[in-house]
Amino acid sequence: MTDKRVFLAEPRGYCAGVDRAVQTVEQALARHGAPVYVRKEIVHNRHVVDTLSEQGAVFVDETDEVPEGSVVVFSAHGVSPAVRESAEARNLSAIDATCPLVTKVHQEAKRFARDDYDILLIGHEGHEEVEGTAGEAPDRVHLVDGPDAVADVTVRDESKVIWLSQTTLSVDETMETVTKLRERFPQMADPPSDDICYATQNRQVAVKAMAPRCDLVIVVGSQNSSNSQRLVEVALQSGANASYLVDRAADVDPAWLEGVSNVGVTSGASVPEILVRGVLDWLAERGYSDVETVTTAQETITFALPRQLRISRA
Repeated sequence: MTDKRVFLAEPRGYCAGVDRAVQTVEQALARHGAPVYVRKEIVHNRHVVDTLSEQGAVFVDETDEVPEGSVVVFSAHGVSPAVRESAEARNLSAIDATCPLVTKVHQEAKRFARDDYDILLIGHEGHEEVEGTAGEAPDRVHLVDGPDAVADVTVRDESKVIWLSQTTLSVDETMETVTKLRERFPQMADPPSDDICYATQNRQVAVKAMAPRCDLVIVVGSQNSSNSQRLVEVALQSGANASYLVDRAADVDPAWLEGVSNVGVTSGASVPEILVRGVLDWLAERGYSDVETVTTAQETITFALPRQLRISRA
């Protein structure tokens, strides 16, 4: 066998929206004390949710599970107006950790609904982000779950149609869906700006650059993380012989390494770096200690915390 090597994708891991959401829960706990309730998983990562639970966060599915008058944090994926109204009705002190890039898509949905457009929302059915965005204009939004769903779309006026997308999708699959939609609706408008999040795009570009050199690509991320799932798909489409999604090093199957020289490693946008380090240590113990970083972008963006948690300056 040739020398064993690891290619480590950069950028990987936490995006600015996830970092802001996790800090929001930590700061809410510091300010208000436990328990602080969180509607849905704050981000789609098992380790993050478990760690925050140990610190006193209580994760619930809906606001009606939160005791009246308590503090509730809305997850990074966003919520519909109906959820906000429910929280208000229960006198909850709501802190909104919605990623600003998701909020941008919400604003676009509201704007185009006001202008009486049919909105073709490209995304995965049942995903929390999609439910929140669709909830802004339920009578105008049509979910398009991938290229195969295009044939089922009907609109009222083909001259007033626009597409929006879930922020964590595969760029390539989204554009394939857009192409098919445009064949059906030639006058369809594009969103004012790109909906797919910069971090999702950057992580996919890094995997595309790395995958052709890899026998195996390990993506660190949870099964319910859309952007992590997409990284596995992108790795396979870009030339990797195999790719698997793991929550942590203990989930890696040693059999995957049989006959493998080059292993690629990356992580989804909601994955703390400690989990990636665990996989690198696991690989090093098996002879894969030579690590080469594959860098395709530098990320410097940050988002301010929700206004309720910002330090007031006299």
